[in-house]
Parts: sequence; C-alpha cells; structure tokens
Amino acid sequence: MAVLNEASRVQCWAIANRVGDMQGVLKTELRAAIDAVDDWVETNATEFNTAIPQPARGALTAKQKAALLMYVVDRRFGVL
Repeated sequence: MAVLNEASRVQCWAIANRVGDMQGVLKTELRAAIDAVDDWVETNATEFNTAIPQPARGALTAKQKAALLMYVVDRRFGVL
C-alpha cells in the first residue's frame, strides 16, 4: 500500500489538531511528524508483516493486521 495522499495527510493532521493532545509542537511540526510516521509505516510494512507468526500472517487480511497493530498500540499507550 502506498503512503497516504495529500488530502488524507491533511485530514489526519486536522484530526490530530482537533482531538489529539498535541501540545508543545507547532502545526507545521505536527504535519511533518504525520508525514514522517506515514513514510515509516510504508517503509516498515514488510517487516511488520513478517513479524506476525504463521498461521496468523497468512490468514489475516492487511486490514485485520492493521487493526491488530492498533489494538496493541492502544493497549500500550491508551490513545484510542
């Protein structure tokens, strides 16, 4: 999957500005961070997929794997 398009990155930035606890960074810095995180996700997608053991790796869809990642991140940091 490719990185988010410009409109999606802007939407992500707007949501983070509105509902996220992003105090301490300028809006431009937050946008740069969103771009960097999106780029990191793209760069590391194969490594993330490989980290999931079989048979789950073969059985889960990409969307299910993304949800799994979100569940773990939320449990660790309580962000959702």
